[in-house]
Amino acid sequence: MIAEKRTMPAPTIDPETQEYWSAIEAGKFLLRYCNACEAPHYYPRTICPHCGSDDTEFKEASGKGIIYSYSVMRRVPVPYAIAYVTLEGTDISMMTNIVECDLDDLHVGQEVKMVFSETEGDGPPLPTFTPV
Repeated sequence: MIAEKRTMPAPTIDPETQEYWSAIEAGKFLLRYCNACEAPHYYPRTICPHCGSDDTEFKEASGKGIIYSYSVMRRVPVPYAIAYVTLEGTDISMMTNIVECDLDDLHVGQEVKMVFSETEGDGPPLPTFTPV
């Protein structure tokens, strides 16, 4: 079963995430890194969830990963796959959609790369993944 293109809702943008979404619109994927404990984190919040420091900064990430877990939603008008993807070089597992693929060929451990999927209205695209 081939994943068809589907419309996704636009994200809510606030001052804390504006830089992140602006980078997404420019085709770049950013992760927040903590300068105190040196750990990366996702979702892009200012306060480090590991140590509580507010000394964080954005750094560009590769946009590559491995499917950690996934589920294919078939009982919907447009079938789709939702997954946790472990981002390359980190221990972060990001919840996302797997797009532009045959849904029956997905498997845990599969290499994926980031692609940006359109959203409703004039919102920024969403970071999604497709098999390599």
